[in-house]
Amino acid sequence: MKNRTLRFRAILVAGVALLSSPFTRAADGWSELFNGKDLAGWKANAYPDSWSVVDGAIRARATKESSHLFYVGDGQADFVRFKNFEIEFTARGEPNANSGVFIHTDLAAGGAALRLSNGYEIQLNSTEKEKRKTGSLYDVVDLATSPVDETKWFTVRIAVKDRRITVQVEGQTTVDYTEPDNVQRAPARKGRRLNPLGGAIALQAHDPGSVFYFKSVRIRSLD
Repeated sequence: MKNRTLRFRAILVAGVALLSSPFTRAADGWSELFNGKDLAGWKANAYPDSWSVVDGAIRARATKESSHLFYVGDGQADFVRFKNFEIEFTARGEPNANSGVFIHTDLAAGGAALRLSNGYEIQLNSTEKEKRKTGSLYDVVDLATSPVDETKWFTVRIAVKDRRITVQVEGQTTVDYTEPDNVQRAPARKGRRLNPLGGAIALQAHDPGSVFYFKSVRIRSLD
């Protein structure tokens, strides 16, 4: 009975995720997830001092190992689930910086670096050595060349509808991927798949040498 109750609660959360935002939904369906002033509605899974608000933007810089900032809405749960949605944000990075945005993820993490185990990562990267460039669906659809100068503000839009994921960077489609039925991943990436119940949105502070900024983070349902 307990398992059935928990499963029902998860489905319920997935269905009303957008209603739990502490911010007002606009007439066009978009809800702002960041108020431009503080980290209300967001919570780090580790090393919370990796996150701050500077000049109206969320600043990501890991203080030790990696840290991920989860959208938690009103804080009633560890994170808010989003299933079919479109998220748009504006970002920029300092030179030689690595970051990313996770979708359909959760709190499971592995390894000394505390990398998230589940869901997909949309890559943000201004380093020369990293082969997977900004706009990649990390280790699934990888770009060899970045479509933007990451040191200047750029806009990313990610859409998830059923099994299809699309990514646009400055209006250019970099990913149009449909997850196959019974998709198989390498053991190290076994959690890289969509969750039928939806999952969390999380920003990444990759390492102490990387600094990225996020502003104007907004989301709308595609259900």
